[in-house]
Amino acid sequence: MSDTPDRILRLKAVLDRTGLSRSTMYRKMQEGSFPSSIQISDRCIGWRQSAVEAWMRSPKGYAADADR
Repeated sequence: MSDTPDRILRLKAVLDRTGLSRSTMYRKMQEGSFPSSIQISDRCIGWRQSAVEAWMRSPKGYAADADR
């Protein structure tokens, strides 16, 4: 484990980094082939940077269960 804290990325940052459309990203989340979002506040969600980076390293081999 690294000494740096895991950053939380908002939707726009995740879409910019991955190149996915919003609908594709949410479909992949439902299929379990993209990291799950986490609740930041009542109306705000984000994604762990480490989970998004893991997906980017191996999109086909990614399993959402692994990032929990």
